[in-house]
Amino acid sequence: MTGVGGGATGGGVGVGDGHAGARAIRVVVADDQSVVREGIVMLLGLLPGVEVVGAAKDGEEAVALVAELAPDVVLMDLRMPRCDGAEATRRIRSQYPGTQVVILTTYADDDSLFPALQAGARGYLTKDAGGDEIVKAIQDVLAGQAGLAPSVQRRLLERVTSPPPAPSLVVLPDGLTGREGEVLGLVAEGLSNPEISRALHISTATVKTHINNIFAKTGARDRAQAVRYAYQHGLAQPPGSAIT
Repeated sequence: MTGVGGGATGGGVGVGDGHAGARAIRVVVADDQSVVREGIVMLLGLLPGVEVVGAAKDGEEAVALVAELAPDVVLMDLRMPRCDGAEATRRIRSQYPGTQVVILTTYADDDSLFPALQAGARGYLTKDAGGDEIVKAIQDVLAGQAGLAPSVQRRLLERVTSPPPAPSLVVLPDGLTGREGEVLGLVAEGLSNPEISRALHISTATVKTHINNIFAKTGARDRAQAVRYAYQHGLAQPPGSAIT
């Protein structure tokens, strides 16, 4: 956990607004990859009106830095050890509502995007965003608006305008979710993680997370045992068992 500099006091918050009394926006950066974290800190340090006051390598440290430094915004990665970005966002927005959160991540799939927004993030960018786009998102969330990448805006629009899925009456065993059941069925069909990723339009990291959850809930130690479980519980049909 790293504190960077000391925030200036007095005046309003603003980036490049032309007011001499405006203080810099105080930002904490949270990312578990040190090269990425240091690169973001360096980039923000070159932008006018932004002051990086701390850097964290996981969600636990991010929450602790917010408690200590009361920054205006946290730039939050999602996939981090100990406490992921969505859970850290939930804690920050619950305990320190004066701090806004902008997600800055590699992932823009539904299983990453919607939990983060539901946790209270007001901004969501992917890591190909440039400095100007990051600053705009920071400004937007501090102004009470949403700071979303165009691709994220399109995904939200698609979600809102798509017809709702038909309700499922099937209760899966051992607390498996519907998406975990889908993943398990595709594993039983012999699909690899990248193939499942493409079939369900989710990231390979999300596929791995679902498979780990499946292993934990079913007691399977490997894919072969998971496939056997799927056959035993009717979640997939063994080869050659289809009725013709």
